[in-house]
Amino acid sequence: MEKGDTRNDHMQLLLEKYLNNSYSKEDLQEIFNNAKAGSDELFEALKFHWSSIKENAVEDEEDWEMLFTSIMERGKVVESLEQKQGEEEPASEEEPASKIYHLRDTQRRWMMRIAAAAVIIFAVFTLVFLFRGHDHQQIAQHTLNVPKDDIAPGGSKAILTLGNGEKIILDTASNGTLAQQGGIRVIKTGGQLTYSSGGNSTKLLYNTITTPKGGQYQMTLSDGSNVWLNAASSLRFPAAFSGKERKVELTGEAYFEVAKNKEKPFIVSANNTSIEVLGTHFNISAYADENAVKTTLLQGSVKVSKGDASTLIVPGEQASVSNSDNKISVQKDVDLDEAVAWKNGKFIFQSADIKSIMRQLERWYDVSVVYSKDVTNEEFVGSISRQVNISQILEMLEKAGSVDFKIKGRTIIVK
Repeated sequence: MEKGDTRNDHMQLLLEKYLNNSYSKEDLQEIFNNAKAGSDELFEALKFHWSSIKENAVEDEEDWEMLFTSIMERGKVVESLEQKQGEEEPASEEEPASKIYHLRDTQRRWMMRIAAAAVIIFAVFTLVFLFRGHDHQQIAQHTLNVPKDDIAPGGSKAILTLGNGEKIILDTASNGTLAQQGGIRVIKTGGQLTYSSGGNSTKLLYNTITTPKGGQYQMTLSDGSNVWLNAASSLRFPAAFSGKERKVELTGEAYFEVAKNKEKPFIVSANNTSIEVLGTHFNISAYADENAVKTTLLQGSVKVSKGDASTLIVPGEQASVSNSDNKISVQKDVDLDEAVAWKNGKFIFQSADIKSIMRQLERWYDVSVVYSKDVTNEEFVGSISRQVNISQILEMLEKAGSVDFKIKGRTIIVK
């Protein structure tokens, strides 16, 4: 994709919002309109996304044929083609619209373009799952058979608790100004919350945003810092920052893009661990059911402290603070994609055991997990979209290792 092309940049942004599950109805409609029109910008943006994961893509010719056939059978391309054909040239009685494979050259080229785009979309959202040491196993050929007793993925859901105790359910609240706190307006736009400064605020009012299991949310704090909150998490923060520091309290997991301010360090307190920055991008995983608070740095520098112990980390490093003591360990050259996969709409597992995987599925799909007996200690490697139903992930795990699952209501039984 050429840089500087504002139309391509706009379409790229739309697709990124779609992949991150932060799109609005208007964004989605624009993507679909471009797909129907055979947009050059959409096609180039799709190719860009495809190139980033093509090493995991289906490359065998038979598999590509299977993908194309599956998409055509589901009617997504057929329906669009029939609509397009009806707009350009009504079908005659001798040649009904169902004969879409025998179109004139211009229509055939249009059909293949949309079909190619559909294959790319299909492949992007059905990535490879594999068991370590084994060949890739393709999820694509299993996506059409959805069990009746299945569970859909989570979405943008959160509750905002204001300083006066008022609670606002963000996923059902209307867009616009939700509250006024001193000189700060609280504004909802789509799946995002913004604290907009409209003047000085002398009173320190703490707010809390909480995501349930199966929920996530994005927000902008009053200093311009952006926060993405993962499922089953909460962030306590002042509506407006005052004093010599910007301090927030986190439970669960969040990704931060902190606005630079050398005069006011930004401090995150998470499970007795302190993470201090001036302006940087980093991810903190601080779930109570994990054995450590993990801070992964993408940009800038971060100071991680607990008790008398502290350390500085640089981009590409991850600091792990044990929940049982004050020990801090630093891992270099970590997989940054894995650390922020949830924020980018994916699950990425690198040598993950089944229990750590199931903890992630519990949070995102709002399920309970029961182990019927001792389970495999095999390690799994792979990636998949967070937008698929849970059955697709469980089926791939079954095919990759020595484990079986049963869905019973919102309970997953691991055998």
